[in-house]
Amino acid sequence: MTDGTRREFLIAVGAAFVSFRQTVQQSDSQTAGRVYDPQRAGRAQAPITAGDNDARIQAVEKKLRCSCGCGLDIYTCRTTDFQCTYSPGLHKEVLRLTGQGKTAQQVIDEFVAQYGQAALMAPPKRGFNLAGYFVPSIAIIVAAAVLLRVLRRWTREAAAVPVRAPVPPPPAATPEELERLQRELDRLDA
Repeated sequence: MTDGTRREFLIAVGAAFVSFRQTVQQSDSQTAGRVYDPQRAGRAQAPITAGDNDARIQAVEKKLRCSCGCGLDIYTCRTTDFQCTYSPGLHKEVLRLTGQGKTAQQVIDEFVAQYGQAALMAPPKRGFNLAGYFVPSIAIIVAAAVLLRVLRRWTREAAAVPVRAPVPPPPAATPEELERLQRELDRLDA
């Protein structure tokens, strides 16, 4: 390729790029500010009140599970998942109950009475629920003890294996033997 054709090629590529860029900018300027599907924009957020940022309310909401199925507490769900339709209602319920002068434990008890034990982020520490707190720890300790015992047995078995004596190197060949070997190799090549 000569310099003239290479230069022409690069000029053509540059011109095509500039033309493409202008086309994209024109199409973007025609659609700027328009939402194609207003339903995808989400729902409007309610104005923030003092109760939304109250530490006591947040502490109660962090002990209660959102019922949308996300597995998060009410506070985390309402502040991170803006598509959730359950957590704002549950937040309003917490605000209503605390507005009636109920304590944090009374609000939690009210939720348990209404939604059952599933409303709690952690099961209460009494009765059969204690197994959920202690069984994993006990299982880890038992597994560690079994692993330690197996490893000790393996190391004892490895130590009990007799060590083989090292194989001595072959005796050095004499010059006559090396000459005879070379003759045999030459005879095989021929």
